[in-house]
Amino acid sequence: MKIGLDIGSTTIKCVVLDNNDCIVYQSYERHYSHIVEKSAALVRKLHETLGDSHAVLGISGSAGMGFANACELPFVQEVFATRVAASRFSPDTDVIIELGGEDAKILFLTGGMDVRMNGSCAGGTGAFIDQMATLLKLSADEMNEAALHSEKRYTIASRCGVFAKTDVQPLLNQGAKKEDIAASIYAAVVNQTIAGLAQGRPIEGNVMYLGGPITFLSALKNSFDEALGLTGTLPQNSLYYVALGAALYSDKAFDLDDVAEKLEHYSAAADFVCNPPLFANDAEYENFRARHAKATVPTGTLADARGALDIGIDAGSTTVKLAALDEAGRLVYQSYQPNSGNPVPLVKAVLEDLYRQRPDLVVRSATATGYGEEIIKNAFSLDYGVVETVAHFTAAKHFLPEVDFVIDIGGQDMKCFKVDHGAISDIYLNEACSSGCGSFLQTFAEALGVSVPEFAKLGLFAKRPVDLGSRCTVFMNSSVKQAQKDGASIEDISAGLSLSVVKNALYKVIRTTSPEDLGRNIVVQGGTFYNEAVLRAFEQEMGVEVIRPAIAGLMGAYGAALYGGARAAQQGKSTRSSLLSAADLAAFTHQAKSFTCNGCGNHCQLTLNEFTGGRRFISGNRCEKPLKTGVSQEPLNMFAYKRSLLAAYQPVSGPRGKIGLPMGLNMYELLPFWHTFFTRLGFEVVTSPASNRALYLSGQGTIPSDTVCFPAKLMHGHIAALAARDDVPVIFYPCMSYNIDEDLGDNHYNCPVVAYYPEVIAANCRCIASKTFIGDYIGIHYPKVFPHKMTNVLTKYFTGISLAEVKTAAKAAYAEYDAYLARIRAKGTEMIDEARRRNMPILVVAGRPYHLDEETGHGIDQLICSHGAALISEDAVYDRAGKVEVNVLNQWTYHSRLYAAASYVATQPDMNLVQLVSFGCGVDAVTTDEVKEILHRGGKIYTQLKIDEITNLGAVNIRLRSLLAAIGR
Repeated sequence: MKIGLDIGSTTIKCVVLDNNDCIVYQSYERHYSHIVEKSAALVRKLHETLGDSHAVLGISGSAGMGFANACELPFVQEVFATRVAASRFSPDTDVIIELGGEDAKILFLTGGMDVRMNGSCAGGTGAFIDQMATLLKLSADEMNEAALHSEKRYTIASRCGVFAKTDVQPLLNQGAKKEDIAASIYAAVVNQTIAGLAQGRPIEGNVMYLGGPITFLSALKNSFDEALGLTGTLPQNSLYYVALGAALYSDKAFDLDDVAEKLEHYSAAADFVCNPPLFANDAEYENFRARHAKATVPTGTLADARGALDIGIDAGSTTVKLAALDEAGRLVYQSYQPNSGNPVPLVKAVLEDLYRQRPDLVVRSATATGYGEEIIKNAFSLDYGVVETVAHFTAAKHFLPEVDFVIDIGGQDMKCFKVDHGAISDIYLNEACSSGCGSFLQTFAEALGVSVPEFAKLGLFAKRPVDLGSRCTVFMNSSVKQAQKDGASIEDISAGLSLSVVKNALYKVIRTTSPEDLGRNIVVQGGTFYNEAVLRAFEQEMGVEVIRPAIAGLMGAYGAALYGGARAAQQGKSTRSSLLSAADLAAFTHQAKSFTCNGCGNHCQLTLNEFTGGRRFISGNRCEKPLKTGVSQEPLNMFAYKRSLLAAYQPVSGPRGKIGLPMGLNMYELLPFWHTFFTRLGFEVVTSPASNRALYLSGQGTIPSDTVCFPAKLMHGHIAALAARDDVPVIFYPCMSYNIDEDLGDNHYNCPVVAYYPEVIAANCRCIASKTFIGDYIGIHYPKVFPHKMTNVLTKYFTGISLAEVKTAAKAAYAEYDAYLARIRAKGTEMIDEARRRNMPILVVAGRPYHLDEETGHGIDQLICSHGAALISEDAVYDRAGKVEVNVLNQWTYHSRLYAAASYVATQPDMNLVQLVSFGCGVDAVTTDEVKEILHRGGKIYTQLKIDEITNLGAVNIRLRSLLAAIGR
């Protein structure tokens, strides 16, 4: 007999083959990190079941190598094992897609073996799906069944679970259907596999699916088939191919009793990098607890509450908190509970409890904050809404009036902000990762089989806290498992993870180079700081004693109550709040339904929440059209104006035929130049269609790198769209090292990705094979040289184009480019004057030309205008400041514009600057300190909004509202 063991990251699979390679025994079970013990027990069971102590044995799988080598058992690399099994049982297979618990692989078998595997991230695997199912409060089977009944798809990140949570949680809070979210999660897994692993190589031919997630989840298999445009094969023993390969490949026989005994006596040496203990002794711990016990608030009960109450409700990412203060400022009622994905019924139940305990209850103000602020405010007719940062700052000032830094770590979100002269200045949010938050610890506590409070206590007196660094949650899984194999105790792991939470917050989210830069008067908040190990680790890392209020987890609700009370007092409000009465709550109903808004080109996926009494709340909108029926003043949106200018460059028939321009990256600014140039040469210039999700997905299979910025990824879709047109024989997309010299910096380079991405397109997009693709190196920065160089390029592809023609076309192109920028500046002046007439705050939004793209920008420009601000782009004002001296090599065109725009904004009392940055754009990182320094000289606040394929608009909205609150709006 031949035995194959596949010991994966979460499961152990076993097969036993007879002499004819037929399976006579198979098993599949989770090991819950007890890998060696489960393996030993399985070998014992095989001996008992098979009645034979001798068998050929092979071990494979991501978690089996260490102890297999130590116990002198043959190990077969899992990819090779899969190929061995496929060659034996499915010889016609071209591509294998395998998803495991934390592993993902694509094996290309035709045309030479090529293997693509995930590295240290488990995004898009079974662990990711399990996390999402837990978030939806569904079992894996229930989530699969729900997805089969979906009606629509949302865009959800899948690089890792904590990215996805920040997309899924707002959808849940806004009432989106779980069926639609479940299907969207599976689609995200598919996109991650194709874009992240295939990396440009086509998945075609006979495709076979392997692994537990695809085997057990039919909706996931359907999503793969739909995305790939084929019907993949799910073999009968899809769970066991690695184990089958291990059994087939191994040729060494063992006594099973000897193998079991070796495994039972195997133990790894306790050899791992560790940190000093959190507490040296009991006395140090007791002093620590006594100090933090002093930060309390006066309390009372509802029964003895004095006067009308001020109520604050914090509908957060994972919890709902409520705090009620009486007229004496005492906390007379509090509630803290998980939101289960929908805060509305929980808030209703808590409010009913309030009225039940005090039927004569009088409420002066009711204020909402948090992710669910708007839906709660609309559902229960609250008086006020306040952005989270202001709520938390209000609460922090109550405990420490001189506070200069506040950090709030919740379940999945983190808010950090510096305070300067009593106002919030720098704001830090975890827009796309929650690895430093409470769910980070909760994930590991659950994986190790202990409660979160118990897990926290275990780390307090750990002797050797594991040094796990500052890494993402799914990255950390492999580190924790390795530490376990190296002999770390659960106490050491608990303490190590608490240290990692702090390091993630400081060095991944805030990205400070020195803790001293953040401030010395610090208030820490959020439920995560109830964990004394995290609190202690934070103080040790910061080198300062901080204030942790006794109501750390209630600070958002407490601050909202304080804020509402202050607003009511300012307004002289003494009558009853507009909050629903007990009778209204008894009749309260809530229904949610999804639909697509067709009011503009965004086609937003909206959720309509309807409440008793005709109240309703619409979420998911990028503009005001679904919310208002009346005519309001035209928003002052320079992005929209620039899009209208570019839309005016329409095709003009010409004798030389059509030439296609992909509408992405630098083409967003150079379209006026190239459209005029080729039109004058007699070409009909055709651009690729407006970006949308479908266009991106059409090109994602040719993207060779998962880490390149999203605007570059989107270019693959634009190329595919042009290549699909039979009437467009030529695609023009040149390499351009330099941009036009505007005399603002030390040089005028394009970003390296922008400059040379045509090389990537030419190497990876097979769809252009039948086209003439012009990706030559071209420079328009020397107008005198350009006609000669361009003539040489064009004569390689066309006949009959003369230097004289090119000179004439070039002259018109440069003139049109200058006229385009002049129109932007003139419109900028007009909008600024109008904004001042309306007394509106003016936000100068600086970024790249491609941030005009509505798929890249995710409607951020409309979000800004919806807050009553005027949006002016940096190219409308940068010429007013000229060249600016900075402390770095100023060699990038758009950085030079940013510095100049910041210098101008610093002199304008009604202007502030917002920078748009695309994830993956490393060159943007060098600008932050210089821009901050320029703006701070004028007393301005620097706000940066990060954009990616998936952008958490909730986090973007918090930044915007915080900025407007800080400047007095």
